[in-house]
Amino acid sequence: MQSLPLLSLSIWTPIAFGILILLLGRETNAPAMRWLALVGALLSLLVTIPLVTGFNMADAGMQFVERAPWIEPFNIHYHLGIDGISLWFIPLTAFITVITVIAGWEVITERVPLYMASFLILSGLMVGVFCALDGILFYVFFEATLIPMYLIIGIWGGPRRVYAAFKFFLYTLLGSLLMLVALIYLYFQSGGSFNILDWYTVPLSRMAQILLFVAFFFAFAVKIPMWPVHTWLPDAHVEAPTGGSIVLAAIMLKLGAYGFVRFVLPIVPDASHELAPVVIALSIIAVIYIGLVAMVQTDMKKLVAYSSIAHMGFVTLGFFLFSDLGVQGGLVQMISHGFVSGAMFMSIGVLYDRMHTRQIADYGGVTGPMPRFAAFAVLFGMANAGLPGTSGFVGEWMVILAAVKSSFWLGLLAATTLILAAGYTLWMVKRVFFGPVANDHVAALKDIGAREFLILGVLAAAVLWFGLYPKFFTDPMQASVTQLLQHVAASKLQ
Repeated sequence: MQSLPLLSLSIWTPIAFGILILLLGRETNAPAMRWLALVGALLSLLVTIPLVTGFNMADAGMQFVERAPWIEPFNIHYHLGIDGISLWFIPLTAFITVITVIAGWEVITERVPLYMASFLILSGLMVGVFCALDGILFYVFFEATLIPMYLIIGIWGGPRRVYAAFKFFLYTLLGSLLMLVALIYLYFQSGGSFNILDWYTVPLSRMAQILLFVAFFFAFAVKIPMWPVHTWLPDAHVEAPTGGSIVLAAIMLKLGAYGFVRFVLPIVPDASHELAPVVIALSIIAVIYIGLVAMVQTDMKKLVAYSSIAHMGFVTLGFFLFSDLGVQGGLVQMISHGFVSGAMFMSIGVLYDRMHTRQIADYGGVTGPMPRFAAFAVLFGMANAGLPGTSGFVGEWMVILAAVKSSFWLGLLAATTLILAAGYTLWMVKRVFFGPVANDHVAALKDIGAREFLILGVLAAAVLWFGLYPKFFTDPMQASVTQLLQHVAASKLQ
């Protein structure tokens, strides 16, 4: 399997199927295009399995490496590789794509081929971000992901979809322009190399590191998003179709967090240590303040959107504690959030498809007419609140332990998210699912069918598997995280 270009297959299989659907798709053959999209998504997922089974956990370096000349005058290469840090995000992306294709099976009735093609192409581009080892290749994949998501929000979104799509596009594009400047600077400082791994050893002055840190920080902080550059996310989530919200929360937010561990920490370690208190402060604000904002939301989607910002605050907090437990906890939180947030938005989509409202006040007593669905939704709510035994607990607990080791008061502040998450999640679950049936519309609800049961069942299995046996996910990370921390501990001041 090592001889096969598995990473290229992981990137280009969904893109090829997306392009094929664009070429063949018509509104008259929408059912066939749905099946073709499902075949493409499943094949893309199958291609990623040998990456996991063939991964050498003892090797901290890059594996499954592919390298070919691309733009030779500027020494730009098509250079791919993964380590324990990036490994899990590739099958996670492919898995979420399968979920979104099935989720939109009956719901999307207009421009079906374009909808399915957008998700498949987006999937390949996001995998490319996690695989790229050339700075320009990374930038191309990173920016290209904006186009299909812009279309997904702008075409199939809610009443304010155009506003939300423009806001999403402009925020993330402007944030990335500084990163391009940083990449070009590193190219010249390294003697003409865009190889990200070469940049890990380039000596840099204190001022250069701080400026590079700021450039990368804005690009990645907007993508996560961190407070105070988070305002595009609730609008994007509320207006996006269910599939768009699932991919946005489960994968696209992770692209920014991944940038911190692939670029910021190893390339500018001295600036990372010097500016860590700023990042930690912003992370704590996200955890506490955004958690309080989530508690007053009346729209289910907006509540979960704000909770995503709070949970991603744990990721950046863990990274900038510079400990094995903290970095691994941040990575675990990223993967877990992919499952949990995707499941939460899927659950909200199930209700919205039936009643066409996301207002919490319009529901009540959903457990009565929809007992099977309610069982899944309550499980996902508990995972979002960090219940032990679910994936939502593992990463947060690891980061809290790392924070306590660094400072008791920091750990105490971080732990408040468990209280706040329980508050806003249980408030929503109680109001929507329990108590007497609120009205005739709720009484007329029909429980989930086989398609929805399959999606929610698979997501529930993932949430419980991760929560009960996290070792399966954390072991492959160990060697690469240790190597990353060695880079961060070594000064690069010239």
